[in-house]
Order: sequence, then structure tokens, then C-alpha cells
Amino acid sequence: MALIELDGVEKVFEVRRRTGLWRRERSQVRAVDGIGFTVPRGEMVGYIGPNGAGKSTTIKMLTGILTPSGGRLRVAGIDPARERTRLAHRIGVVFGQRTTLWWDLPLRDSYGLMQRMYRIPPARYRANLERCVELLDLGELLGVPVRQLSLGQRMRGDIAAALLHDPEVLYLDEPTIGLDVISKAKVRGFLRDLNAERSTTVLLTTHDLQDIEQLCERVMVIDHGRLMYDGALKGLHEVGGGERTLVVDLAREMPPLEVPGARTVKVEGARQWLAFPASGSAAPLVAAVAAEYPLLDLSVREPDIEDVIARMYAAGGR
Repeated sequence: MALIELDGVEKVFEVRRRTGLWRRERSQVRAVDGIGFTVPRGEMVGYIGPNGAGKSTTIKMLTGILTPSGGRLRVAGIDPARERTRLAHRIGVVFGQRTTLWWDLPLRDSYGLMQRMYRIPPARYRANLERCVELLDLGELLGVPVRQLSLGQRMRGDIAAALLHDPEVLYLDEPTIGLDVISKAKVRGFLRDLNAERSTTVLLTTHDLQDIEQLCERVMVIDHGRLMYDGALKGLHEVGGGERTLVVDLAREMPPLEVPGARTVKVEGARQWLAFPASGSAAPLVAAVAAEYPLLDLSVREPDIEDVIARMYAAGGR
């Protein structure tokens, strides 16, 4: 069953610009331009794009903060703009640059207020809080005022706050911003467990593409308010026109290999790097190298997802 449904959703903002001493000109900015997709219950989806692409605008419409200018939008069968309060009990939201915690209160008190706001039963609240505190390493921070937390600590605190009421849908906007490598690993592991154990639907927007690669099998790419790609993460490489790399270890140093369908891009001693289209199969290349050259070992490297998306943006601009 689709938990999130968008059909031809648009959002148009009216902007006023000064064109003279007393004159202003009105214009329209189409932040979201006819987007449509569905997200089934329990799926983790990456929603990525450059700044100004329309990601945050989409999230704000999904939460009811903004009203669409056109199209149809439903979350758990609810129209977010019409029933925002009812929807709030079924969703959790984390905006990386803004906190839902009380600035001058310790984390523990912020969580207590949220228990009352969402009317969470005491036993359920304690169980959820204990789990979040343990997995997100918040034990020593519960008595610390939010204003004294580092950005990374506050982010972990915000993630816990968004999950205290067991939301069906979780919207994450830059959830690992400001985190060190160890904290990022903890957050990613926590989100994987949450999705697996409770079938929580997650829509993730981030500029850290490692989050997408480690958490999401499906990815949507948005640019200029339009959906450029919606499908498997593996398929993104093919659409973006990227190249895979065959890393070949030979028994001895040799001139650049000549293999049909590939080109040698780098040579270091007995190791050579051969590039070939991401849409192609590595099997014929492996067979050709093994038949013609003294092969010791080889591996295939996927294209860098950042490069793939950059090429997609450039193609969209043209």
C-alpha cells in the first residue's frame, strides 16, 4: 500500500522585485513543477538534488507546512494541508538546520514536553526513549541544555525526538550534518534497524551521498522542481552515463592494455585501470584480459555517485 502519494503536485511562489524607485514587478517562481510519485509502506527512499531544486518545498508540502498550488497529495490517506494536526501524530520530521527542541531546556525536559504534546502512554514513552538514548548515545546529554550541545549532538537529539511517538513516516533533511564518522555510522545503523524492525517509511534528503548509498535502494533525483530520475540506485549510474572501472593486477609491468570496449585511463606498475560504460557488462572485458594477458587479480569499481548526478544536472541544464 502506498503511504505517500503525489500526483502532478505543483508549488508556485509569487516574488516581488524592485524595478525602480517606486515600482515593483511581480513574477512567479515554480519551485515544484508537476511532481508525481508513490512510496510504499516500509520503504527507505533517497530524495536528492542541488540547492533550490525543490526538495525542502516538497517535504514542507508533505508535512502540511505549505499548501500545494496544484495536484493531489496524500500521506497515510490524509491531506496534509487540510488535516495537519491529525497528520502530525503519524509523521516525524528532522530538519538539519532547525531544531524541534527547546533551546534553554535540557534534552530530558524537551522529551517530557513532547510526551505530553503527543499524548504518548508512559510505558511506550519510556521504552522508546531508552532505545533512542542507547542507540544514539545520548545518556550523558539528557541533562544538558540544548543550547550547549554541539551540532552533531543536537542532531542526534532531534532524531530521537522525532521518533518518540512511533511515527509511520519519517522525513529526514540532512540528518548526518555536523556528525563525525563514528556518529554517522551510529545514526545510519539506527535508521536501518528502525526501518527493518518497525517498517517505518523514510524519505531522506541529504548532500552526503554516502547516506543514500548505505541506506536506500531507491533514489529520486529532482532538479528545477521536476523529477529527473526515480528508480533503483544501481540504475542511476546507467541513466547518468557514468563509467565503471576494471582494476587489473598483472604478473608484470606492461604497456597500456588494448581491450575492445574499454580504455586504459591509468597505469601504475603492474596495475592498470580500464574504464568502460556503466551500462555495459564487465564479463567480456574480464574474459578478454584473462585470455590475452598474465592476469593475477582484478576488481570492478562502480562510478562515483556524485559524478553521476553532476552529469545528470549538466545534461538537464542543456
